[in-house]
Amino acid sequence: MAYEELSQKIIDGVGGKDNVASVVHCTTRLRFKLKDEKKADDEAVKATDGVISLVKSGGQYQIVIGNNVADVYDTLIKVGGFADGGAVADDYVDNSNMSLIDKFIDLISGIFTPILGPMCATGMIKGFNAMFVAFGWLTEKSGTYIVLNAIGDSLFYFLPIVLGISAAKKFKIDSYLGAVIGAALCYPSIVAMTSSKATLFTLFKGTIFEAPIHMTFLGIPVISMNYTSTVIPIILAVWFASKVHKLARKIIPDVVKTFLVPLMVVIITVPITLLIIGPIATWLGDGISAIVSGIYNFSPIIAGILMGAFWQVFVIFGVHWGFVAVMMANIAAMGYDPILGLSLAASFAQTGVVLAIIFQTKDEKTKSLSISAAISGLFGVTEPAIYGVTLPRKKPFYISCIASAVGGALIGALGTKVYIMAGMGIFAIPDAMGKNGMDRGFYGLIAAMALALVLGFVLQMIFGKSSVDEPLVEAAPAGTGAEATHEADKVVTNEAATVIPEKLTAPVNGEIVPLEQVKDEVFSSGSMGKGVAINPSDGKVCSPLSGKVAMVFPTGHAIGLISDNGAEVMIHIGMDTVELDGKGFKTLVEKDQTVKAGDPLIEFDLEAIKKAGYVVTTPVIVTNTNSYQEVKVLANDQVKIGDQLLDLE
Repeated sequence: MAYEELSQKIIDGVGGKDNVASVVHCTTRLRFKLKDEKKADDEAVKATDGVISLVKSGGQYQIVIGNNVADVYDTLIKVGGFADGGAVADDYVDNSNMSLIDKFIDLISGIFTPILGPMCATGMIKGFNAMFVAFGWLTEKSGTYIVLNAIGDSLFYFLPIVLGISAAKKFKIDSYLGAVIGAALCYPSIVAMTSSKATLFTLFKGTIFEAPIHMTFLGIPVISMNYTSTVIPIILAVWFASKVHKLARKIIPDVVKTFLVPLMVVIITVPITLLIIGPIATWLGDGISAIVSGIYNFSPIIAGILMGAFWQVFVIFGVHWGFVAVMMANIAAMGYDPILGLSLAASFAQTGVVLAIIFQTKDEKTKSLSISAAISGLFGVTEPAIYGVTLPRKKPFYISCIASAVGGALIGALGTKVYIMAGMGIFAIPDAMGKNGMDRGFYGLIAAMALALVLGFVLQMIFGKSSVDEPLVEAAPAGTGAEATHEADKVVTNEAATVIPEKLTAPVNGEIVPLEQVKDEVFSSGSMGKGVAINPSDGKVCSPLSGKVAMVFPTGHAIGLISDNGAEVMIHIGMDTVELDGKGFKTLVEKDQTVKAGDPLIEFDLEAIKKAGYVVTTPVIVTNTNSYQEVKVLANDQVKIGDQLLDLE
């Protein structure tokens, strides 16, 4: 009856049965596709008892329910008479009613997100190597420099191969086909043609597209381009390959598809890319770089103010991915990017504001969260600061934008340029190390970072104190890497249910990780509830409580439990592991099954999941956190199954 009442309230809140085009569910959310989103009553939905939060993104109206979402969904489709769309992956995105800009952002974020870690790592090595030469610690002929430079240059030089793999996954073809296409563009003989002195003839002579021809393919002139370090050509090439792949699978018999489909894709895509797609994409990239440079050159200071002021807003809504793509195109075309560097003071402005809040707040929880957020902010990770501290209080967030704008103006005035993508925070400093070493732009970046930090601190101390400890409406992140959505929303605190205080034990063996350090904002921001995460040392998950199984997701990567004392707990194995579609997971229990603390729940292949490239950090979340006065973490280092983990008071 409770689910029927909840379902009816949700249906009324979304605008009634007639306003629902379709509905599915993932691990924790009901995902509606509405005919007219304006007919939905957001506030009524958020205020509904049983609803954790509301997220509107990716063309979907997503209502976060928690562990019992499957039960609510089953009741919902009966009450509403809807077609059963079933369960979908956590990263499911229905883009049928996305705007063109939303689709572009989803595409770019989906391609770049998987490679950001290695890209930042190699960029940092490249930047530090340049600093070592500038300091006189190394010479460019030393073996140490050569090895470090090879590491730092590797991903950027062979970027088409890496992006080929990532783009292939996004366009849903074999990732190795993407690698082959990228490798062909970087093949030494192809690259060498751009500097060949043997010219057959010249195309488009006397125009901006003038191109000397050094070779032909089947008698057709090939316009030689250097595709190493480029972005646009490989993305368009893999998109074209996906169309060829779809056609090939239709016309080639099943018995020979294994090798003839890849053959057809490669033999068509690579020549077409070299003949048509590559040159056009390169010219497009050069054009974008020229436009961006023109805007920047009009007024670097104004550009810095705008980028600094709005960068954190861009991040919240996901628009920053467009700038990342432009940056990579600029570096490929000009050797540097003048735009993205204007945003590098933002994390320090955010950190300065949070540091001030540490001194202003009288609330110990706020102080504790602010300390960890300030530390992570110095290293460029600002999500804990934004979603956990400044955005819920509004005024501190506005102050951080103002301080960031001033920092951006200084960066623009001193002509700082970005030559690599190394990282954020203090790790972004090597980004500004170019051929001229530590020039004015390099020192200007450091000065702007310091200025933004100090200004954020001072402005918050003067103007922001009144907002620090006032009643809050918590801010939840717009989305995650897993869901590729970026829209801020508010979480409504529901009335606490009757529960009995209890202690939960560790469900896995491994190392404790604070929840705010988890690389998924839905967990790290606390919008799903409080708890802790564990880096597992083996592939065994046991029950942390005595009670029953509330939810078992078909892919085996997550499980929901309800204790006899009323605690609702979710255990989520790894980040984005739903993409494995159950491979490597073995569920040992069923929904509604009674369990005792220590009973085996799931077995998973830890090494296979790691080799597949997934982070195995496992959050343990109390999804009905609002029912408790405090959820306290009892462990702080290594834990074994059965050790005390959380104290629910």
